[in-house]
Amino acid sequence: MKIKLIVCMLSLFSALSFGQAKKVDHEVGVEKDFTHFFENIKVKDTEKAANFIYPKYLAAITREKMITILNLSYNNPAFTTDIQKFKVDHIEKPELIDGEYFSIVDYSFIMKFKVDWKVIHDAESVKQKMNEAVISRYGKDNVTYSSNEDEYMINAHMKACAVSRDKKDWKFVIIENNYKSELAQILPKKILEKL
Repeated sequence: MKIKLIVCMLSLFSALSFGQAKKVDHEVGVEKDFTHFFENIKVKDTEKAANFIYPKYLAAITREKMITILNLSYNNPAFTTDIQKFKVDHIEKPELIDGEYFSIVDYSFIMKFKVDWKVIHDAESVKQKMNEAVISRYGKDNVTYSSNEDEYMINAHMKACAVSRDKKDWKFVIIENNYKSELAQILPKKILEKL
């Protein structure tokens, strides 16, 4: 009886240990590099964040423009952004296309977003457009507006494309529906079809 119990416990232990998903090398590398990218955005170091952007994307829009976009989005005195609970939710197995590996990354975060309406010209008109834009981008169910604090709480679920030549050093393109034409110029069709 004791032997059966021990065998049963060993079988259960084995099943539990092997049943837990172990991250493979590409997942570890993508998550590490993407977390560094996002941490730089969180602390508003847009120069360092730009180092993690896919070089072909930077060549298409220029590094300076990318830094300007990042500054306008995350380092703008008119907006206060507080990013919390960043998490990489899923990393697809990389596909080798024309000498580069491509992997889709699903990620999420919670962000408090507040606008300093005193510095915005025609604040009432902009407030309505801002509300529509935030809901359009993140989805109505993912946006809560607090009129007392005059701030948005956003539960963002987004995608990025990770790209590497060696599956060790990963660069990224944030997937935005508004930029599909730009993405079509730099990402393979097979990857675009997944978005």
